[in-house]
Amino acid sequence: MTGRELEWSRGDRAKAAAKLMVGWVALLWLLEVVDVASGHALDGLGITPRTPSELVDVVPAAFIHFGFAHVASNSVPLLVMGFLAALGGLRRFAAVCALIIVADGLGVWLIAPAHTNTAGASGLIFGLFGYLVVTGFVERRPLGVLVGLLIAAIWGTSIVVGLAPTQTGVSWQAHLLGLITGVAAAFLLRRKPGHHAIEA
Repeated sequence: MTGRELEWSRGDRAKAAAKLMVGWVALLWLLEVVDVASGHALDGLGITPRTPSELVDVVPAAFIHFGFAHVASNSVPLLVMGFLAALGGLRRFAAVCALIIVADGLGVWLIAPAHTNTAGASGLIFGLFGYLVVTGFVERRPLGVLVGLLIAAIWGTSIVVGLAPTQTGVSWQAHLLGLITGVAAAFLLRRKPGHHAIEA
């Protein structure tokens, strides 16, 4: 492949990643509009722990929020981190997100306090943070390391605060589980040395 072809491939990947994440965030806002218009009927898609029937909500819970302020707080980090992670290839990104969402949701179902309802994209965000910070080191890619350090500098403080168990109304369990799963995904889905993805 020539340099020009590789350049176009990278440009295509960037466009695809941007479209995906803009669409993803737009979907979250649309779902919240529907939720408000329906009298918060979608809030029931959150996860109530250790209730067998709630296992079907493990995935939907990552797309549901409790109010527009909740969506707004998650939109920018999800947009940015999702875009950066998706630059590595959409199939790989889908695998990373699926792993984080499912593992995080199941973990919340297992260990969250009784009689709670957990929903929101923050578990995925914490997972993408862990993935982006670690994957450059795991794959020994200087650019990936630089991206990870930049992400850590921008959102590191917020991540640490989000892990504090003293906050009310915030699922530190979802945050911690997401972070751990994101780090694990960096190892489980790492590329072999010398491998360069060109998928769009």
